[in-house]
Amino acid sequence: MTLPYTLEANGIVTPIQTAAVASQVDGIILDVPFAEGSEVTKGQVLFKIEPHQYQAAYDMALAQLARDRATAENAKRDYARFETLRKENVVSSADAELKAATAGSTQATVEADLAAVSNAKFNLDNTTVRAPISGRTGSLLVRTGNLVRAGASTPLVVINQVRPIYVRFAVPGSLLPLVLQYGAKGGLPVTATASAASSPTTPKDTSSSSMDAGQKSSLQTVKVDPAASNPDGHGTQTFIDNAVDTTTGTVQLRAKFANAGGTLWAGQFMAVSMRLFDEEGALVVPSQCVVTGQRGTYVYVVDSASTASLRMVNVERTANGLSVISSGLSEGERVVSDGQSRLTPGAPVDLRSAMDSAGATGRGGRGGGRGGRGRGKAPTP
Repeated sequence: MTLPYTLEANGIVTPIQTAAVASQVDGIILDVPFAEGSEVTKGQVLFKIEPHQYQAAYDMALAQLARDRATAENAKRDYARFETLRKENVVSSADAELKAATAGSTQATVEADLAAVSNAKFNLDNTTVRAPISGRTGSLLVRTGNLVRAGASTPLVVINQVRPIYVRFAVPGSLLPLVLQYGAKGGLPVTATASAASSPTTPKDTSSSSMDAGQKSSLQTVKVDPAASNPDGHGTQTFIDNAVDTTTGTVQLRAKFANAGGTLWAGQFMAVSMRLFDEEGALVVPSQCVVTGQRGTYVYVVDSASTASLRMVNVERTANGLSVISSGLSEGERVVSDGQSRLTPGAPVDLRSAMDSAGATGRGGRGGGRGGRGRGKAPTP
């Protein structure tokens, strides 16, 4: 039987980036042309701040630039005339050098005015606050009429990028070799599914670390989904942390999801299931056939005479209601799936068909034989 190797853990939805929008100028909020909690696009206008003082500063800087530029042009022409007269020995070299210094000084003033114009334009443009990223906005922290300060510690609004979005989760460090083999290079296919979880719990895995890592890998995408049919649940595992957390013994992983429908929400806890590969030719029995006793795990095997014998087995892992048996059973053997508490070694077993309402039949995969209901009784002494 082909059985998937699946890891399960609890994850949390994390935005790819978060932007705390702040004002870069002082002023009164004139308008907030978006609704809090709505999605905005990069460059969209979020706030409009009173621009009059910044418009006046910009106009003044332009006027000073025009004045100083005219002065610089006149100084340049004076220098050209004096340079010609100096060559004709009409004026002294000192006079020509003075005109050259004046022309250079006025040109430097023009360059300073250009910087002042640029700064004034920057402040004027910042009276319109735009979204630095696309995403969903949180609650508004300022309203129309509020005075805002440049560089204030409290942002105007916080934006979380939700398309695409990350789901961050942890798996046991003992499974790190398998995770590295199938997920580190990105070329091997990985699949994960997740459903909404009400609260975080301890990460777990449904597969033992003793699984043979040489099996073929299976699917290409990662799937995280509160509802299995939700297209937002399909993504790709993209990140493995570079160290195992020594306090928890787990390693952090991250998967990226397009979240086109916006159903994955930042901060939401998810039950994540990541499928690494499919194990081919697994020897499996229904998990209800396996009993745990003081000496370990065992099953009751039914022989050709319909009598039960206790058989110790090693369970490698469980998945989808099936137990993978690594030793203790052979393909085609029949095992009891119900009523083991009434059985003793050597007791006769009443085999019932699947159509019999009083009986049950359990099938394993490759090597999972028929299972009967243990209705036998101990032999009479």
